[in-house]
Amino acid sequence: MLQTEFEFTLPKGYLDEDGNLHRIGVMRLSRAMDEIVPMRDPRVKSNPAYATVIILSRVITRLGALEEVSPTVVEGFFACDLSYLQKFYRQINELEQEEELKIKN
Repeated sequence: MLQTEFEFTLPKGYLDEDGNLHRIGVMRLSRAMDEIVPMRDPRVKSNPAYATVIILSRVITRLGALEEVSPTVVEGFFACDLSYLQKFYRQINELEQEEELKIKN
């Protein structure tokens, strides 16, 4: 059976407005729509780097006790946690191998 959800632990954690720290979460495998939908967003059209924020908010299904992981939550991540999640996303979606192949060719 194909594993579609993967647990992660953020290096620092997301600190919510009440001062609660959320570190353990779950990310699901990405679908084509997860990468297509953000391209229609005006925030991405004005700043292509914002696509990462929207994609992560779509594929992170759980983070600590939060009810949802919205783009606003992702905007509040510490830089090291954002970097960790970008690497984790590439790893579980097997995107690392593609980059290595491009470098070798």
